Amino acid sequence: MGETFRKKIMAKPQNQKVLVAVTFLFIPLVLLGLFTYLPFAKMIQFSFYDMRYIGKRTFVGLDNYISVFSREDLFNSLKLSIYYLGASIVQLGLALFFATILSFKTKLGGIFKGVMFFPYLVSGIAIGFIFKFFFTRGFVLDSLLVALGLTQENLPYWLRDQSVNNVMLAATSVWRYMGQNMVLFIGAIMSVDPDLYEAAAIDGSNAWNRFWSIILPSIKTIVALNLILSISGSISAFEPPYVITNGTFGTGTYFVMMNSMAHEKQKVGLAASMAVVLMVLIILATLFQKLIVKIFFEEDKNGMTFSERSASKRRLANKSGLGGVSS
Repeated sequence: MGETFRKKIMAKPQNQKVLVAVTFLFIPLVLLGLFTYLPFAKMIQFSFYDMRYIGKRTFVGLDNYISVFSREDLFNSLKLSIYYLGASIVQLGLALFFATILSFKTKLGGIFKGVMFFPYLVSGIAIGFIFKFFFTRGFVLDSLLVALGLTQENLPYWLRDQSVNNVMLAATSVWRYMGQNMVLFIGAIMSVDPDLYEAAAIDGSNAWNRFWSIILPSIKTIVALNLILSISGSISAFEPPYVITNGTFGTGTYFVMMNSMAHEKQKVGLAASMAVVLMVLIILATLFQKLIVKIFFEEDKNGMTFSERSASKRRLANKSGLGGVSS
């Protein structure tokens, strides 16, 4: 009876597909739960304890989370994300600018693409050491500025002066990641139907109108992806301050401080609460980014995006202006 029932069940193609899917997914799901979700759950548990890796654990409730925002060193490290967030905006703007130019026929365009993408292929640790010597007093940057006529005595200590050191460190991320974002933008722009450009040219649209009305709405998915990566990367910046300054002179970002709390000071509970706060911040930033994308790129009930509505308003304004002059 049971054997007949099993045969009837397995005779259905849909049930066979489910069995195959479960069979192939079983081991990956077990590994995912064992090495991802279980450690994540343990991290949340540890965030409520005052503990080291080895030794006594004391339940402290929300004290670790309060410390994240009440301790000056931790909260200041969180504020440093503003520098990297600003750098990510500059990085995306430059990447989109160069991608728009290099997506069309440009002399030596292939060489320019390779040169701009090359920094992304270099290890982050190697880039840290490169810029460590680049910004060191009397080395590359100072030598270039002195050659341009400036005196070294009037130049700041790029890695010690707290008025400029975080700006310098954030600028390294622009140099490294701009090429990656540019390549992603180029791939998206080249997938746009060329007939749209021809139709826009016939209508008399200039380069800016073609970019705002055709290119930007067509690559909104890639723009959203790069925004998510840039925002999450700016909040969790680690390699530049860790390798170049080791977090000294006010350059310790949130991730650097979290690493210090966990591995140097052995405050595992506090580091775990910092990780949870970081995760929440990234989720909130992602939701905010999605809201921005929805406002600017999603179509309204008339099937028009924000850029298309803006272009339509400009055309109406121009027509109204011309009409007023002719009358």
